[in-house]
Amino acid sequence: LQFTEEKLGQAEKTELDAHFENLLARADCTKNWTEKILRQTEVLLQPNPSARVEEFLYEKLDRKVPSRVTNGELLAQYMAEAANDFGPGTPYGKTLIKVGETQRRLGAAEREFIHSASINFLTPLRNFLEGDWRTISKERRILQNRRLDLDACKARLKKAKAAEAKAAVT
Repeated sequence: LQFTEEKLGQAEKTELDAHFENLLARADCTKNWTEKILRQTEVLLQPNPSARVEEFLYEKLDRKVPSRVTNGELLAQYMAEAANDFGPGTPYGKTLIKVGETQRRLGAAEREFIHSASINFLTPLRNFLEGDWRTISKERRILQNRRLDLDACKARLKKAKAAEAKAAVT
């Protein structure tokens, strides 16, 4: 009732401290930017949306995400197979072997980067959103309910004093 009356402008609302309001605004801003950065980093690390959904499901089921071959590793594999077809002794075969080995190392480095970024960057962001932010939201709701209770009590007290004053006059 108090909340509705406040929204309709029929009841007074106790204002929170300006510093506290600033902290709440900063917390909201932090949450919004953290979500955006988390989503975009996930897109950068895994551009394939269906693979991201699959990884998300594995994560929610607490299962290990199967290891995927990176594009560099796949290219390296193709180059090695092509080098064997052309013959490792031919100039083209030798070149394919060298470039393929370099691509394999690049693919392994990419895999390590994705793994490292996931653990060292994405995990703290997720921990904030799933842990700290939930706590902040819960405490904010509790504070809002307490404030509404306080304002409702103030309104009842005001009505009681007005009724008492009216009874004293008559």
